[in-house]
Amino acid sequence: MSHAPRIDGSDDLYRQDSFAWSKREVELLRQRRFPEIDLENIIEEIETVGRSEWRSLKSSYRVLAQHLLKWQFQSERRSRSWADTIRNQRTNIASDEEDSHALAAEAGEIVAKAYRLARRHAASETGLPLTTFPPECPYTLEQLRDLDYLPE
Repeated sequence: MSHAPRIDGSDDLYRQDSFAWSKREVELLRQRRFPEIDLENIIEEIETVGRSEWRSLKSSYRVLAQHLLKWQFQSERRSRSWADTIRNQRTNIASDEEDSHALAAEAGEIVAKAYRLARRHAASETGLPLTTFPPECPYTLEQLRDLDYLPE
């Protein structure tokens, strides 16, 4: 916990009404009343936001890779729905990476983690053996981000 003096009930407000807590903390920051700020919970909230954005991008890459694998390895079952999902995930990825260049810079690491899950999900959904799918992501970042790319 922070050693700075805090407003009575700061932890209680954080637990009971996070919206009211956040409004109060923003106002304290704007007024530069730093000794009154709930520093520990602010740090926790900022970390949570970063992790949430990272997980969101990982999820988009996972779903994208999963559908590209299905598209490539189960071509006889291709559908408009799969194409729509691929397009929607690329749109989400482009938006998230445009909003955060720091997050975009970690895309290689994010894709590596997302692909392991995508591969398992693709095997489960298609009924194909896991070994059907490459152990490492067969798509480059450029291909994953390319709105027109579809593996054949």
